[in-house]
Amino acid sequence: MPERLTETLMDLWTPLIILWITLPSCVYTAPMNQAHVLTTGSPLELSRQSEDMRILSRSKRGWVWNQMFVLEEFSGPEPILVGRLHTDLDPGSKKIKYILSGDGAGTIFQINDITGDIHAIKRLDREEKAEYTLTAQAVDFETNKPLEPPSEFIIKVQDINDNAPEFLNGPYHATVPEMSILGTSVTNVTATDADDPVYGNSAKLVYSILEGQPYFSIEPETAIIKTALPNMDREAKEEYLVVIQAKDMGGHSGGLSGTTTLTVTLTDVNDNPPKFAQSLYHFSVPEDVVLGTAIGRVKANDQDIGENAQSSYDIIDGDGTALFEITSDAQAQDGVIRLRKPLDFETKKSYTLKVEAANIHIDPRFSSRGPFKDTATVKIVVEDADEPPVFSSPTYLLEVHENAALNSVIGQVTARDPDITSSPIRFSIDRHTDLERQFNINADDGKITLATPLDRELSVWHNITIIATEIRNHSQISRVPVAIKVLDVNDNAPEFASEYEAFLCENGKPGQVIQTVSAMDKDDPKNGHFFLYSLLPEMVNNPNFTIKKNEDNSLSILAKHNGFNRQKQEVYLLPIVISDSGNPPLSSTSTLTIRVCGCSNDGVVQSCNVEAYVLPIGLSMGALIAILACIILLLVIVVLFVTLRRHKNEPLIIKDDEDVRENIIRYDDEGGGEEDTEAFDIATLQNPDGINGFLPRWGLPTQRWEERNAIQTGCV
Repeated sequence: MPERLTETLMDLWTPLIILWITLPSCVYTAPMNQAHVLTTGSPLELSRQSEDMRILSRSKRGWVWNQMFVLEEFSGPEPILVGRLHTDLDPGSKKIKYILSGDGAGTIFQINDITGDIHAIKRLDREEKAEYTLTAQAVDFETNKPLEPPSEFIIKVQDINDNAPEFLNGPYHATVPEMSILGTSVTNVTATDADDPVYGNSAKLVYSILEGQPYFSIEPETAIIKTALPNMDREAKEEYLVVIQAKDMGGHSGGLSGTTTLTVTLTDVNDNPPKFAQSLYHFSVPEDVVLGTAIGRVKANDQDIGENAQSSYDIIDGDGTALFEITSDAQAQDGVIRLRKPLDFETKKSYTLKVEAANIHIDPRFSSRGPFKDTATVKIVVEDADEPPVFSSPTYLLEVHENAALNSVIGQVTARDPDITSSPIRFSIDRHTDLERQFNINADDGKITLATPLDRELSVWHNITIIATEIRNHSQISRVPVAIKVLDVNDNAPEFASEYEAFLCENGKPGQVIQTVSAMDKDDPKNGHFFLYSLLPEMVNNPNFTIKKNEDNSLSILAKHNGFNRQKQEVYLLPIVISDSGNPPLSSTSTLTIRVCGCSNDGVVQSCNVEAYVLPIGLSMGALIAILACIILLLVIVVLFVTLRRHKNEPLIIKDDEDVRENIIRYDDEGGGEEDTEAFDIATLQNPDGINGFLPRWGLPTQRWEERNAIQTGCV
C-alpha cells in the first residue's frame, strides 16, 4: 500500500515541480510599499498560483499569499518543498535573511534563510493536525534588523485517503417479528471515516451486505437494513448473522473498507396452534382416592414460546364431566385432571373424557389458519379398594317412651360392605358416648335395646355413636351418630308451683281474694298443661273459704265472710286437690296455710301474732322494735357500769378468806409411794416473806426432809 501511494503521488508531483521551476521568471516585483510575497509551493496549487501571478502582472497589483498546502503522509527521499518566502525589498544582493516561527517551526517545517524556501522535514498526518499557523519575517542579514513587520500565514495539510471506515458501535444486535412482510425495517448501522469529509471522496461511504442474503438487504447510503424475504419462520430458523461492509471513495475501486456483524433474532408471534403429544391418554385411580387428588396430566405442545404458547384446558365432553375437572398449570403448560366427587368401583368401573387445549392469546393476523386448539381423549379406569362399611343412613333418630321396659328394642341401624367380596359386619356402641351404659346393641343385626330405665324429666336426648367393623378386616370401620329422644308419659302429678302462704285481714270483706296460686307439672304433654282444682270432699262446704278457677290456669282463694278473729283462730289450713289432663290423669293434694293478721284501714298487714293484739292500738311494728332496742341498750350500759365499778374496788392481793390454794404435785418415777411426792404450796408465791424459808410438808418423814433440805442449802 505505501509503494502504491508513493507511485501515485510521484505521478502527480513531477509535472507540478517542473511548473514551479519556471515560476521565478513570472513573479511580479511589487512596489516598495508591498511587504513581501509568499509563494506557495504546494504541488496541487502551483498551476493555480502561476495563473494568478500572470493576472497580477497584467493588473500591476501586489498579492500577499497567506496560505500554503502540504500533502499528508508523503515520505520521499528529500524534504517536501512547501513554498517560498520573498520580499520586494530584496535587491538581489543576498543581504536579506528570512526567519520562520510558530507551529512546528524548526521541527516540522524548515526555512532556507537565504532563498526563503520552506520544506516539511517530517511526515504529516491530517487526522492528527490539520493546519499549522506560522510567522514569517525578513531581516537584514548583517544587522538582523527587521526590514518589515512579521507576517502570519497558515500551512494546511491536505487529506489523502489513508483511513478506512470503522463501525464504532458494532457488533450489532436487532430483532424483528417472524412472519414480517417484505421490506420490514430491522435496524440501521453507522460507520465513521477519519478522512476529510469536505475534500474529495475519501469519507464518502457506501454500505453493502457481504453475508446475510437473500434474507436481508441494506440501503447503500442510509445503511437501513430491511427484510428481503417475507414470512420468515422463527420455528424454522430463529437467528441470522449479517456481515455489513462500509467502503469509502463512494464505493469505487481503490477505496478503503470496514466491516461489522449484525445478529438478527426473529421474535415469536402466535402462528402455531397447540398440539397434544398423543390422541389418547390412559389413567387409573383407586376408588377411595381423596377428593381433589391429581389423577393425571395431559400436555399440548406449542411451537411458539412465552405467552404465545400458553393454553387453557377444558373437559368438553364425556361421561365423567360431573366427577372430574381439569386445571391449567401455568408453569408446566399442561392440564391436571382432578377428582371432584367420590368414585364407586361397584357402580361404574371406567370413564371417558374429551379434553381440549386452546391458546389463550390469539393473533388475529393468523386466525384464518384455523382454530388454535386441539382435542384428545382420556380414559380413566377405577380400581377396586377395600372400603369401610356404609350405613344405610348418615344419621339415625330414634324415639322411646320413658316408661319403656328394660331390654326392649328401641331401634336398629344397618350397614353393608360396599366391596364385591362383601364382609360380615359387627356393631358396637362407642362407650365414650354412653358412659352410663344406658343402651346395648346386638353385634350381628344392629338392634339397640334399653339397658337402664329412662326419665324424660332428667334428660330428653341421648346421643350415642354406633361403630360398624368389617369382620375380615378390623381396620375398616365406620361410625354413625344416633340421636335418641325420650318421649314423655304422664308419671308426675301436678303440685303447687311454689310454697304459698296466704294472709287474711281481720277486717277483710266477703268475697275478697286472699291468694292466687298456680300449679306445675314435670311432665310435658303435647297440648300443654290444663289443671283441675278442687277441695277435699269433706271440705266442699267449707264455711270460711271458697276457690275460683282463672282463665290462665291459676286458682284464686276467696273469703266467704268477714269478722275473722286471730284470738279465736290464728291459722287456717285449706287442702286443695290438683289434677292434670294426662292419660291416665294424676292428682295431688297441696295444703295452703292461711294466717289471720291485723291490717291497717287500707289493707296493709301489720301483725299476724296473737300477742301483738294486746298492744295499744295505733302502734306500728316498727315503733315496737325501736322501743325494744332502746331497752336492751340501756340494760347493757347498766351491766357494764356495775362491772367496772366492782373491779375498781377489789385489792391487788388476795385476802385470806378469799385465798384459793392449789397444790403442784411432782412425782418421781424412780421412787415408790408417798415418800417421793413433792408438794409445793401456792401460797408461797403469794407470801414474799416465806420464799427463802422452809416449810415442812404434811406426811414427809423427818429424815427425808432433812436430807432434801441439806441438798437445797448445799450442805451434804
